[in-house]
Amino acid sequence: MTTSFGSATSTVIPNDPKIRMQSFTGLKSLHSIALARNHRVFPLPFSTPSVIRAVSTPVKPETSTTEPKRSKVEIFKEQSNFIRYPLNEEILTDTPNINEAATQLIKFHGSYQQYNRDERGTRSYSFMLRTKNPGGKVPNQLYLTMDDLADQFGVGTLRLTTRQTFQLHGVLKKNLKTVMSTIIKNMGSTLGACGDLNRNVLAPAAPLMTKEYLFAQETADNIAALLTPQSGFYYDVWVDGERFMTSEPPEVVKARNDNSHKTNFPDSPEPIYGTQFLPRKFKIAVTVPTDNSVDILTNDIGVVVVSDDNGEPQGLNIYVGGGMGRTHRMEATFPRLGELLGYVPKEDILYAIKAIVATQRDHGRRDDRRYSRMKYLISSWGIEKFKTVVEQYYGKKFEPFRELPEWEFKSYLGWHEQGDGALFCGLHVDNGRVGGKMKKTLREVIEKYNLNMRITPNQNIILCDIRSAWRRPITTVLAQAGLLHPKYVDPLNLTAMACPAFPLCPLAITEAERGIPDILKRVRSVFEKVGLKYNDSVVIRITGCPNGCARPYMAELGLVGDGPNSYQIWLGGTPNQTQLARSFMDKVKVQDLENVFEPLFYYWKQKRQPKESFGDFTARIGFEKLKELVDKWEGVVQTPPARYNLKLFADKETYEVMDELAKLQNKSAHQLAIEVIRNFVASQQNGKSE
Repeated sequence: MTTSFGSATSTVIPNDPKIRMQSFTGLKSLHSIALARNHRVFPLPFSTPSVIRAVSTPVKPETSTTEPKRSKVEIFKEQSNFIRYPLNEEILTDTPNINEAATQLIKFHGSYQQYNRDERGTRSYSFMLRTKNPGGKVPNQLYLTMDDLADQFGVGTLRLTTRQTFQLHGVLKKNLKTVMSTIIKNMGSTLGACGDLNRNVLAPAAPLMTKEYLFAQETADNIAALLTPQSGFYYDVWVDGERFMTSEPPEVVKARNDNSHKTNFPDSPEPIYGTQFLPRKFKIAVTVPTDNSVDILTNDIGVVVVSDDNGEPQGLNIYVGGGMGRTHRMEATFPRLGELLGYVPKEDILYAIKAIVATQRDHGRRDDRRYSRMKYLISSWGIEKFKTVVEQYYGKKFEPFRELPEWEFKSYLGWHEQGDGALFCGLHVDNGRVGGKMKKTLREVIEKYNLNMRITPNQNIILCDIRSAWRRPITTVLAQAGLLHPKYVDPLNLTAMACPAFPLCPLAITEAERGIPDILKRVRSVFEKVGLKYNDSVVIRITGCPNGCARPYMAELGLVGDGPNSYQIWLGGTPNQTQLARSFMDKVKVQDLENVFEPLFYYWKQKRQPKESFGDFTARIGFEKLKELVDKWEGVVQTPPARYNLKLFADKETYEVMDELAKLQNKSAHQLAIEVIRNFVASQQNGKSE
């Protein structure tokens, strides 16, 4: 028997043909439509308690008797014995790569198979490992371990991601088990950092000791624990079944096991996920009012702590339906901001989160992965229907959303007080890439002072628990390694982000991380040309493909790879990441970017309102007018006089040497000289004080 509810259908496949296990029947709707399950029996090549297939496809006439279409990944999951097979066999073979099914399954273990796209001919396969660090927290021991692994088994660098985790690139298949087991045994994990399940839970990285910030971090930790896979596949594959799990708070265990509203698969090794896990990746962020360091509206679920007048947390506002990924030239795919769902008391947050996840699990599309994120389910249903279904799994109504103050982007760079007598120091890292002298110096500091660290959602580092007496020596040694006080870093760099893209990402269409340094220098040159001030900053984000890993659709100026050496330009995001950008121009070649940048920045300089950001300016003027200005652009009419007219070169010989060096970096002699002087002054200032 099969009955529909919305568009959900599922199948229970018992292991023993003689035994039919009770299936998960979900909840009744407000109209008492049952979530029935169709029972079918198939033999399986291995022993597993139950295989639960939840499939959601577009609504079709009830007369249809055809089997719902499923993506290939759904079949891989179904036949995997809870994400074990064939990965457990593939990693033992002598080949440098793994097969298609294992390539999909290893994502759940926190790894992607990659190959060097700069090379021609035979593919050089390697693996990228991504850690899972709720709230970006990295214990001292784990950082030192990751630093060692990068040198011994990786490409010699670590990368900080936009979801507060590490990425370790270049690990060979023969070393995978060694690297994975080492991470696990040193307070780390990669479980669920990729794959169709809850990814790393974001929270403000600042180690502030206020009740709100501590509660936000605790909530992020508890949500991460609640949604961590329970079937043990990760430990079976990488540490031969040995468990390295820390004790969980009783409220997490209670919430996970609670099935009073039919959120769980009874008797399944994965009570929340079942055999099929989720239709696609799932992202959650937690924060406090005003602090939008986590890009709260870009997540499937955004959670905001609400406190009373004494700063005591009382409950949480919930947003749902954010997501960045899209596909070029497919208008049915789109970036989307989260929208308001409601408010829950603090003791109910885990149950509310579980209800939302169960709704996406049972109703999200599984036929086409391009439309499998929760944002498409909400866009299809509308927020009211979605809320009604979630409330059935939650078991109660959501309370009205509590009013919040305006959001701000907070980077937490520089020195700050934690609130417990200690200090923390936020360090800017260009594109999150830690290598060379910077990596060596960071290790020395973290090891010498026994510091813990945190990773920010903007790919930066926060060193925690620093004594006041350590401030000057730490500042000096960091500055000498290029980790400067933020006032000495170009403002354009401070807010910029890029995804790794080439050479290892298989989805990249063009450059991002490797291309952004030159693009930022060119934007700075355009600023100077049109008369913008040094501190007139713009949030710039670049990705090598439309999946949006660096969240370009929230940027004031987003560049999204849409062809070889070509970008789609997005405009209209805001500095506090509360407004979605829109596509402005397609197929702009990298060498032609100034033809677009110059008129846009020139008219922003000339026509902006007081304190109007670039993103707000482009939204106010409108794209039709902006395109007209770009099309008619004939160059800067008159460059405003420089504020200071300093003669930098006393003789021709010095100028010629500087000019030759500058050309190697695509700069003018004047630009390079100014940069050298700024860096020298910065190192001197950092050496003296803060």
